[in-house]
Amino acid sequence: MTKPFLGDDFLLETDHAARLFHQVAASLPIVDYHNHLPPAEIASDKRWDTLGRIWLEGDHYKWRAMRWAGIDERLVTGDADFREKYEAFAGAMPRFVGNPLYHWSHLELARYFGMKGVVLNAGSAGEIWDEANRQLAGPDHSARGLLRGMKVELVGTTDDPCDTLEHHIALKGDATLGFRMVPSFRPDKAFKIELDGFADYVARLSETCGQPVATFDDLIGALTARLDHFVAAGCRATDHGIEILRQGRDCGAARLDAILSKRLSGATPDEDEIADFQTAVLVALGRAYAARDLVMQFHIGAIRNARSALFSRLGPDVGGDSIADLPLAGPLNALLDRLDRTGELPRTILYCLDPTRNEVVVTTAGNFQDGSVPGKVQAGSGWWFNDQLDGMERQMAQLAQMGLLSTFVGMLTDSRSFLSFPRHEYFRRLLCNMVGGWMERGLMPPDTELADGLIRDICHGNAKRWFLDPA
Repeated sequence: MTKPFLGDDFLLETDHAARLFHQVAASLPIVDYHNHLPPAEIASDKRWDTLGRIWLEGDHYKWRAMRWAGIDERLVTGDADFREKYEAFAGAMPRFVGNPLYHWSHLELARYFGMKGVVLNAGSAGEIWDEANRQLAGPDHSARGLLRGMKVELVGTTDDPCDTLEHHIALKGDATLGFRMVPSFRPDKAFKIELDGFADYVARLSETCGQPVATFDDLIGALTARLDHFVAAGCRATDHGIEILRQGRDCGAARLDAILSKRLSGATPDEDEIADFQTAVLVALGRAYAARDLVMQFHIGAIRNARSALFSRLGPDVGGDSIADLPLAGPLNALLDRLDRTGELPRTILYCLDPTRNEVVVTTAGNFQDGSVPGKVQAGSGWWFNDQLDGMERQMAQLAQMGLLSTFVGMLTDSRSFLSFPRHEYFRRLLCNMVGGWMERGLMPPDTELADGLIRDICHGNAKRWFLDPA
């Protein structure tokens, strides 16, 4: 029997799976502990005039697929109006079958606009456009309204140490908001000493802190001062985008000062200097996070801005990135061990863009469990190219078999789009299908209390305890 497209039991293959999703997972609130939503747009309760704008503005997932479908850049990021861009996107949708965007886009139409069973294509584009735009004009489709409608409890934004956090501060404790918005500390520009602009960033950090940064201790002092500003604004987590995780040596202050001075004077550090400096910054920050009970996140292994023509025309985060295949196990274990040796390893979530390293991530996480908190080091959810059907199933299966799925803090959007929260539903359906399948095949007892508790924890409870109600 052919199932309906995105029907009630979409992705649910057994009666156990269907019961777990509909009776347990579906109604749970969302703790979205890592995303890239602009805080200013939540603070201003932004509104959008068209479906084209809210769907396509800034969404490099969609841009990448549109280019692959043969759509000219003018209709992707160029000067075409959003009606034209939307029509190009809608017309290409039939070509997206098999790509997660096909499911996500239709889930977004169903969950945000009530268009269940509608299929987007060139023929239906006009009717969908008119109805979505009509609803966008209503009170439930502002930035805050969209988040409330999806039962979001926490929005964890991603913020530079130099950010003022004015919007987080203004909204902290606002009971009318209906959810919490908290900043996450993202100090990439402070440890990527090899990149152009490092010296300018250090000068900006110095100005922000009102203190000179000439030595390594100065740098860590400035970052720690900003970290305390983040904590005062409600910060519960930090994040680090690490293209190459290097294994540096345990260096003294003199070498680290010399490396920093060399870079600030305009000279280029060599690979050993980059590795030593990066490692030292990450270790110092990890200790600061542990002291403040903050979660440390590492996003590892992207090749960014690989297409130089696209980067030179549009800049970063426009769909020109891919998976890297670089050494991981050695430097990752060494870094975590540096912190663990002195009892200063914070709660940590590890993500690797290369799905062939899932087992490395899971087994590394297992090395550093110390009994202080369930799942202290996490193998994070399938990230970026892997937050789709196969990628999430692989990640959860390997975590279950080599670690403990029960302690998993679950899904996050990692998105810049206010319409991306049905990805949590997608994840929950896949999780329920996995656990329901285990029950169906006799791989776990048909114990509803056991299964229900597992689903509640992974979909909501574990993340709530980590990010909203820490012990």
